[in-house]
Amino acid sequence: MSVPPELDGPAMGGVLPLGEDPVATLEAAVWAMAAVVSTQRQALSEPLEDVLRADPRRTAVLESVGLVRRGVDEYVVHPSLAPADTPTARSAVEAKLSSLRQAVSAAAFDAAADTESGWGAQSDEVLLSQGRASAATGRALAGKVVPQLPGCAERLRAEGSRVLDVGTGVGALAVVLAESFSTAQVEGIDVLERALGLARTELSAADPAVAARVSLRRENAAEMSRKDHYDLVWLPAPFLPEEELRAALPRLAAALVPGAWLVAGTNPAADDALRRSVGRWTAVRGGGNSFDTTRMSEELAAVGLEETRTFPTVPGGPVLVAARRPGSSERPALREADG
Repeated sequence: MSVPPELDGPAMGGVLPLGEDPVATLEAAVWAMAAVVSTQRQALSEPLEDVLRADPRRTAVLESVGLVRRGVDEYVVHPSLAPADTPTARSAVEAKLSSLRQAVSAAAFDAAADTESGWGAQSDEVLLSQGRASAATGRALAGKVVPQLPGCAERLRAEGSRVLDVGTGVGALAVVLAESFSTAQVEGIDVLERALGLARTELSAADPAVAARVSLRRENAAEMSRKDHYDLVWLPAPFLPEEELRAALPRLAAALVPGAWLVAGTNPAADDALRRSVGRWTAVRGGGNSFDTTRMSEELAAVGLEETRTFPTVPGGPVLVAARRPGSSERPALREADG
């Protein structure tokens, strides 16, 4: 199997034509996505070349959309299909599974019968897939972003440092941060008690030394009252309703220790009308907002945060926006515990 660098671009087969029956083509595209996810999932534990050879009919679907091409002795695959490192690949599979499950839920939605909306209306399987996918963002935050934020890594290496994970979901990102910063206390908050129940179960499977530094509680970031408390705040901005996000931002800014950083996950602006419209629909349907990276940067500046920086993660993935509360970059002396 090979992944030539010249194929690091549009799919090898070009743009998928919708033809005379676009609805039928889009229905087939759902199955093509199922072929992608099942192939990538199987490739987490087997060589991708073996996976492609084992199911030639499924592989033919991938060929039809330009993700795979038969070479002389091996398959030639598009880079977007080839696995990254195993943790990143596993997170990507979970994200795709979550998206597919949410799409099925949207297709079956009955407005007259369903009384709950947003993430509370999603199944445990969706919450787990979406939450586990966030581990990749946690690794990007810890490994790529924090080292580039002046004073941030030093703060998080100090005894008594504190990290806030807003909208912790099933706690996967909180665990990654606790693993990455061995002296930090990581606090995960969420408004959905069911998600916190799943998080507690997930946490019980983590390394006990790591789990001991992760706490979970039900709290709305829009009602945060702590001040001068956290050395890093993580905010998955697309998952909060616009009104709640606006209410939360000044409170989260005040919750930072002076000189500390808030990092917000944002959705990048899509290049095409389909992804833009789907992004807006899924964000609002999930109880979130449609702010893009530029808008989020403006909102952080509006609450007094400075030195805004942006960090792409993976192609098509979230863009992380960091901004700092004004003040010294040096961490103050160890504070007394305040609950």
